[in-house]
Amino acid sequence: MPRLFLSIFSLLFTMEIHAQTVTGSWYGRADVMMQGAHSNYLTELIIKQKGDEVEGVFGYYFKDTYQSFFVRGKYDIRTREVYIKNLPLLFYLSSGPDGIECPMHFEGTLMVSQVTSTLRGTFYTEEKYKYTCPELRVNFAMDYNEKNQDSILRTSVAGKKFWKPQDEDFIVTNPSGSETKTVTGDVAVNNAAETDTAQYELVQKKLVDAFGRRKNTFSKELEVASDSVRISFYDNGDIDGDSISVFLNHLPVLVKKELTSRALNIYLALDSTKDVNEVSMFAENLGKFPPNTALMLVSDGINRYEVYLSSSLTQNAAVRLRRKKN
Repeated sequence: MPRLFLSIFSLLFTMEIHAQTVTGSWYGRADVMMQGAHSNYLTELIIKQKGDEVEGVFGYYFKDTYQSFFVRGKYDIRTREVYIKNLPLLFYLSSGPDGIECPMHFEGTLMVSQVTSTLRGTFYTEEKYKYTCPELRVNFAMDYNEKNQDSILRTSVAGKKFWKPQDEDFIVTNPSGSETKTVTGDVAVNNAAETDTAQYELVQKKLVDAFGRRKNTFSKELEVASDSVRISFYDNGDIDGDSISVFLNHLPVLVKKELTSRALNIYLALDSTKDVNEVSMFAENLGKFPPNTALMLVSDGINRYEVYLSSSLTQNAAVRLRRKKN
């Protein structure tokens, strides 16, 4: 009887190991493992497992640059280890998108529990580059809201996405005179130099005035561990045509975007001169079923928060982001 029990347990354990898969959308913050270095990369890995192989898209956000690449790698079912080679990442001391790139490889281990799934690992380089390109350590967490990897991968476009202006985008300059980012869809743009000054000032004034006439209602204060965050908005409930604008510290960073079941992603660099940054959702309309509601996901690469927001034509829904002290 004990032998039968052990055999059944062994069979179930083996089946469970084989049932575990790395297929999913993974997000995490990669930190530079070098003394005195504080740079980090917001990373995403959207992959699908087929036997002992994986394929998908790897992307990362660093300073004012987002890059993504189609990738292929190996998955060891028994050890639950993922191996992906040849990932070019910008050198951690680069000041912009024209910096040199480090040839990196990724090795991570899948950890599954009843609460969450993580993919913990490192980005490392060849021996001859290890002093120039230090190791990056990352702890990916799975986004359970993104379930259809086939659809996501089909619509993904790999390549460098440097922030370029679009005709419909407007940049808002803060009181100190420095520029903020205006975001359209999944891509941030900076077009202050190419926007007609009179038109820019008119649009800025209308948006800020409309925002200021509404009451700012704070839903939650979150403590974040990074100077950049990834914020995703989904329509909370029936897809009924809700449209929003998003404000950072009372200045617009996203204008008139419709909420759907697909994530509306913004990568925001927080204002380091402020102890608390405010992110507010401004209702452009109320859709078919008022009020304007959204699920807001905030990720700093380590922590992931869910906040349910509700805004109307008389009040904005806001969240405070406080930078965690080292």
